[in-house]
Amino acid sequence: MLNDYIKLIDKNLENYLTAEYPNDLFKSMRYTVLLEGKRLRPVLCLEFCKILGGNIEDAIPTACAVEMLHAQTLIHDDLPCMDNDDFRRGKPSNHKVFGAAVATLAGDALLTFAPQIILKNSKNLKPETLLAVLDDFFTFGGARGVIAGQVIDIKCEGNKSAHTEKNLEYIHKHKTGDLFRLAIRSGARIAGADKENFEKADDFAQTFGLAFQIADDILDVTSNFEEMGKTLGKDAAADKLTYVSVYGIDNAKCKLLSLLEKCDNMNEDYNSEVLDEILKGIRKRVNL
Repeated sequence: MLNDYIKLIDKNLENYLTAEYPNDLFKSMRYTVLLEGKRLRPVLCLEFCKILGGNIEDAIPTACAVEMLHAQTLIHDDLPCMDNDDFRRGKPSNHKVFGAAVATLAGDALLTFAPQIILKNSKNLKPETLLAVLDDFFTFGGARGVIAGQVIDIKCEGNKSAHTEKNLEYIHKHKTGDLFRLAIRSGARIAGADKENFEKADDFAQTFGLAFQIADDILDVTSNFEEMGKTLGKDAAADKLTYVSVYGIDNAKCKLLSLLEKCDNMNEDYNSEVLDEILKGIRKRVNL
């Protein structure tokens, strides 16, 4: 089922992001969006729409828009003025292929292109649902969301005085967690979930988002390029604020295990094979 979702998402991303003029801009946008990946955020959007009683066809435009927003964060995150990474998903980073200027503009373009996909293709959504989905998109993708998390991440790099639990929580909550919240909340909204089920879905999203980032912090220390498709060891080299830098590998693994067990317990209500496969996949990668 997970692979079926990925194929569905990839097909629609390809259809939404056609080659247009100016060619370099759209090639740059397509390059990162269409790189082979796990598509976790759009998958979670579709799966929560399904398990909460919605029609996944109604959620496809939003799921794809969330993946475009995620690609935008990757493009900008890899830039020389940010994390300065030459590789993403095993391929040269966007700016290494198209140059920093076009890559920056491609990321900017995706920020506005993605919500247009939602607006133009969500034919069956009620106006109030559409507005709520877009409000979440701009909130979690904007100055109070992932961008804010990135700013604090940069502020803390090489700055030991800023390596506090408060800043660590802020970075994990916003730089990583907010896009998972956007994906899952969108799926729940499109399904028409009531307040109780919506809040339960949001709770899962926050728990999963933190687990995912702690796993990523661990893998930056323990994994290799072939598995991750990006330069590893950069967090320590740049003196970044991570869960591992504050608590160490063993404590990070204990916290991750606790969060994954909480996600497993929440999935007992959903009985989702897709969620189960995703959670087992994280355990496998981190050797838990």
